[in-house]
Amino acid sequence: MSQWFTNTFPNVVYQGWSGDTGWWTSIIQTLYMTFWSAIFGGILGLIFGLGLIITAPNGIAPNKASFWIFDKVVSLFRAIPFIILLAFIAPFTKLLTGTQIGTTAALVPLSLGVFPFYARQIQVALSEVDSGIVEAAQSVGSSFWDIVFGVYLREGLSEIIRVSTVTLISLIGLTAMAGAIGAGGLGNMAISYGYNRFATDTTLVATLLVLILVLTVQVTGDFLAKKFNHK
Repeated sequence: MSQWFTNTFPNVVYQGWSGDTGWWTSIIQTLYMTFWSAIFGGILGLIFGLGLIITAPNGIAPNKASFWIFDKVVSLFRAIPFIILLAFIAPFTKLLTGTQIGTTAALVPLSLGVFPFYARQIQVALSEVDSGIVEAAQSVGSSFWDIVFGVYLREGLSEIIRVSTVTLISLIGLTAMAGAIGAGGLGNMAISYGYNRFATDTTLVATLLVLILVLTVQVTGDFLAKKFNHK
């Protein structure tokens, strides 16, 4: 079996498991970029998504100016293609991380690239929370934060998990794109050591590993969404 694998996937074997260009290193780099970008971009997206819901004309704290700012910032960043965003904020990335390449540097554009998408997803998810529950909470004198955490986030938890799953899968795609221009990870493996060197087997295995990662996220997200569904 091992001999068959070596003969069928010679370039995959040549890359090795460890080392700077090894498969394990690429997997860890992809997971690193995905995890921390999801944390930073997720927090930012959640803040803006909540802001869009809360300050909307029918929100619990309507504010036309604040809603306009939240909406335009999200729309602006969503309009910028990710590959252009990478180049556009390169000076800002270097200011924060001291470099423009590598996995840590990639966290800046990845976070800024994913947050507007997630903000819109959160806006849609929370808009489905029953307005009657929100009005009931207001009528009994619930505070602003009680409604945010006890109504919006609690009642919308299942949908938040669903949209978070979609966002995480999109983010995995962005890490592959970032890897293609020097950020490392499976994207870099597929392009630099696969496509550019005509090593089709390397590209194939890198693609399969990304698909496995996406499938794992999807299955886990679906399970958690069903588990926390209050309906």
